[in-house]
This record gives sequence, C-alpha cells and structure tokens, in this order.
Amino acid sequence: MPRLTLTAEAVQRTLRHVPDPGPHPDWTPLTDADYDALAARITEGHEGPIPVFAYGSLIWNPGFEVGPIRMGVAHGWHRSFCLEILQWRGSPDCPGLMMALERGGSATGLIMEIAEGHEEASLRALLKRELVARELVENVRWISVRTERGIERALTFWAGPKGPMVVSLPMEVQAWRLAHACGHGGSGAQYLHNTVRKLEEYGLQDRNLSRLEHLTATEIATWADPEKIGMPLET
Repeated sequence: MPRLTLTAEAVQRTLRHVPDPGPHPDWTPLTDADYDALAARITEGHEGPIPVFAYGSLIWNPGFEVGPIRMGVAHGWHRSFCLEILQWRGSPDCPGLMMALERGGSATGLIMEIAEGHEEASLRALLKRELVARELVENVRWISVRTERGIERALTFWAGPKGPMVVSLPMEVQAWRLAHACGHGGSGAQYLHNTVRKLEEYGLQDRNLSRLEHLTATEIATWADPEKIGMPLET
C-alpha cells in the first residue's frame, strides 16, 4: 500500500468556517511601549543584520521584509507539535496544535535575515505576530545555528516553550488533532501541509514531520463525510 501524503485536496476537507473568538480572555495584551521595550531587550548588544531562524510557518509566511536567506541546522532542538491552541487553528471544542522547538535532536530550517532598512518595523511585526500577550514574552530567544558560515546566533520563537499551552501527546494523537482541528485562521492539517511543502522546496526534510503527515493524511482518508469532527477516545 503506497504511503499517503497530505495533499491539497485532503487539506481542503479539513477547512470550515469558524468565527473569530476575539482576544484570549486570560491573556494581557501588550502595548506599543511593551513591544518597543521587548525589541530593545532582545537586540541589546547585537550588531548587523538580524537573523531569524525559521522552522515552521515563518518559512512560508514570514510576515516581514526578508533579506538574504540561507539554510541552517539548529542542533539541540527538534520540531514538536507541543502547543495546544484554542483559537486560530483550533477551538475550545476541538483544540489544535502549534509547532515549537523542544530540546534534543536537530532541526533543519532557514536563516532569514530582516532586510536592511526594515529592522525596526519588521522586528515589531514579528513580535506582534508571535507574542500576542504579556504571558508569552519569554518564548523568544537566541539560539545557535550551523550554516555555511559556521555557527551563527539567530533569533527564534517558541524554543523551549513555557506555560500552560505546552502538552506532550503521542504522534497518533497529534495527527488526529491536526486532521480535525480548525479555527478562524485555518486548520492544523493546512499548517502541516504548508510547512512540509515549503521545506521540500528548499530541499529540506524532517523525518518526524513526514511521519506525522502520513498519519494525518491516513486519518482524513477514513472520513466518509468531509465535515466529520469529534474528539479522540484517548489523549
């Protein structure tokens, strides 16, 4: 039996309209002054272009002005769908999962430099996108990445994630969540599909993501009804 991959057609079956629930009720919004202070803190002592290590959605939707790009490997970190989300690509009825970097192994990705002349606006855009509340500001850090230039320091988000969002689930349960969960920002399957396809464009692979893609596609293939949704028996 051929190994299933997550096609665009399969992803389409996972998409449905979910209203935007608005700001998370338990989070404290950050002000412009907060973002300015955070940007100053994380770039203190840094000179030259700001390199960002992209390993997930930033690869296919950076949301900032991108300059030079080069491939890199973050040793000591691996991709993991370990963040439970109740909105954006999930809902309270069917929580979704978001990717982060957890300790151990290695992760291939891209160093994407913020384009010269756009440092302030692009860094602000990144912070507003990734760290939407005061409770999340610790989830940005500098890590070491091996590139063609040697070992570089790069800024990344959700490495060694902290807080109540962090979960540890078997890969089969992760796949079920990614297949079923959808929010106003799209579905988990869509997030996985976009990440794997963009990595392939750059000639990069992630063995765990490949297995997760197969499991997610297999779950979707069992559906008789494209709107099938529910909760797994075990988590």
